[in-house]
Amino acid sequence: MREIPDTPIYCTKNAVKSLKGQFHQDWNFVEVKTGDKLSLGKRDLIFIEARMLHWPDSMFTYMTGDNILFSNDAFGQHYASEFMYNDEVDQAELYQESIKYYANILTPFSRFVVSKVDEFVKLNLPLDMICTSHGVIWRDNPMQIVEQYVKWAQDYQENQITIIYDTMWNGTKHMADGIASGIRQVDPDVTVKLMHTGITDKNDVLTEVFKSKAILVGSPTINGSVLNSIAGILDQIKGLSFKNKKGAAFGAYGWSGEGVKLIGDHLAKAGFELVNDGLRVLWNPDQEAVEKCVDLGKEFAKSL
Repeated sequence: MREIPDTPIYCTKNAVKSLKGQFHQDWNFVEVKTGDKLSLGKRDLIFIEARMLHWPDSMFTYMTGDNILFSNDAFGQHYASEFMYNDEVDQAELYQESIKYYANILTPFSRFVVSKVDEFVKLNLPLDMICTSHGVIWRDNPMQIVEQYVKWAQDYQENQITIIYDTMWNGTKHMADGIASGIRQVDPDVTVKLMHTGITDKNDVLTEVFKSKAILVGSPTINGSVLNSIAGILDQIKGLSFKNKKGAAFGAYGWSGEGVKLIGDHLAKAGFELVNDGLRVLWNPDQEAVEKCVDLGKEFAKSL
């Protein structure tokens, strides 16, 4: 803008606030709202406000003639490929990156997703391509990702239970393994995933939470609390406002043992329905304690 100071910036009212707040410059802002058009000659740009998808200032821009929706952050991925288009990349990988992006970024704004998709569909504009701010370009059946967003926005869940844990001396790990065994004995069809938060990318953990109908979270007690990775993931789970999910807590301890209750309280505050009061085991679990974990897994699976 220093080189082209009078060039108009077409953006939403919220974007003016954001840009002024970031750069402290009074540029040539032209505020636009849904339905406004800008003629490029043979093409028109049609602006569609997309507040909270996923920033307050976000908007879509539709280009006539080529029938392209420039969708900003919506429908994108944190995915870098040497190929530009969705039909050129591995489809399983693309799906995983798309659902990971939705789970970690857009879950709290699902109600905006539904209303914005509905608004765009009602405009009845032909669509040949969706160009996102980052990730691949959707040119092969671009509406497929729009349909996925609508599906994911409806308190999404699969037939999956995720067990999230961190461990110091493997005691809580042994508990997680026992719980998983119990779940599988009762429901061999359910997908059970164990996620060690100390060594697993948090975005992958949160994606599995998004996909799950229920989760169990485990940590040993340390200094009257839980391990850092569990505390961090619990805070992020709360911030993402997952809906229609159940949960429970577990963990080993050596001294005071508050960790399980703290996890349960945090899950409840995050909107999860607690299935039980959780299970804590003193020191490294012996065979009797492992059997209690198996029983917890069985009861947990039966409650869903």
